[in-house]
Amino acid sequence: MRRPLPQVRGTLTENRPLADLTWLRVGGPADLFFQPADEADLVAFLRDLDPAETVFPMGVGSNLIVRDGGIRAVVIRLGRGFNGISVEGERVIAGAAALDAHVARRAAEAGRDLTFLRTIPGSIGGAVKMNAGCYGSYVADHLETVRAVTRAGDVVTIPAAELNLSYRQSHLPEGWIIVEATFRTEAGEPAALEARMAEQIAKRDASQPTKERSAGSTFRNPVGHSSTGRADDSHELKAWKVIDEAGLRGARRGGAQMSEMHSNFLINAGGASAADLEGLGEEVRKKVFQARGITLEWEIMRVGEPAAK
Repeated sequence: MRRPLPQVRGTLTENRPLADLTWLRVGGPADLFFQPADEADLVAFLRDLDPAETVFPMGVGSNLIVRDGGIRAVVIRLGRGFNGISVEGERVIAGAAALDAHVARRAAEAGRDLTFLRTIPGSIGGAVKMNAGCYGSYVADHLETVRAVTRAGDVVTIPAAELNLSYRQSHLPEGWIIVEATFRTEAGEPAALEARMAEQIAKRDASQPTKERSAGSTFRNPVGHSSTGRADDSHELKAWKVIDEAGLRGARRGGAQMSEMHSNFLINAGGASAADLEGLGEEVRKKVFQARGITLEWEIMRVGEPAAK
C-alpha cells in the first residue's frame, strides 16, 4: 500500500495522460505526475516522498517515446518556476525548464555565444542530460556547473567534469533532478550571432521534417565520437546513410514512418501508437544490422510499459 503523499504547493495528479506532453503525441499515463511550484516545493516533495517510489524527470517530451501502457513512476516536469535565464558577465545561467532556443536567443541579445542551442529541440535539463550538440558544438564544450535536487531532497552543485559528459549521454544519479545550468560563453556581436542562428534555422528546415510530429534524430551516429561528444567526421558513419542503404527511407508500420525527407527521423504520420513507433525503429535496427553488420543505438529515450494485451 502506498504511503501518504507529501503535501505540495504545485500540481500533483494521479493517472495523468502523457501523450499530449510529447512531441510524438503517444503514450499512456503516469501513475503520478508532479509539477512543482518552485525549487523549495520540489525539495520538500522529494525529501518526504516514500524512498521506494521511482522518480522520472520529464522535460518537454521532444526526445521521448512513452509506451502505451504508461509509466509506473512519479513523473516530475518542471515549469515556470524553473525557466529563468540570466547573463552575468561571460556566464549564462539557465533554469532546467528554459527552452534551448530561448537560451540561445537571450544569450545572443547580450552578446554571448550559445548559438549551437538554437536548433536543438527541448529544454536545458534535457540538453545537459543528453550532452546535446549541433554544428560541431556540444553542451560539454560550454557547461560549467549544474544545480540538482537529489532523490533525498538535497540541493547540490555539480561541476561539469563530474557528469562525465560523452556522446549523447551523461552520468547523473537515478532520480536526481537538474534545476539549473551555468554555461561559460564567448563574446560575439549580437547581430552576427542572430544572423548565424537564422542561417542554422534555414539549414535545418531545408533538411529535416520540422513540420512533422517527430522526436528529432532517432538513432545515434554509429562511430567516430570522442569522449566529449565531438564527432570525428573523417571516420564517422551517418545513421541516415546506413538506413538509406538498407532501403528504409519512408518505411512504415501502422501510423509510424521513417521520414522521406530525412531517414533518421521517425515520425507520427497519423494515428501512430507508441508500439508502432518503437516497432518500426526496431525493424530498422534489425535490417541495418542484416545489411551492414551495424547495430544502431537509439537516441530517442523510450520509457514505460507496453499496453496490456
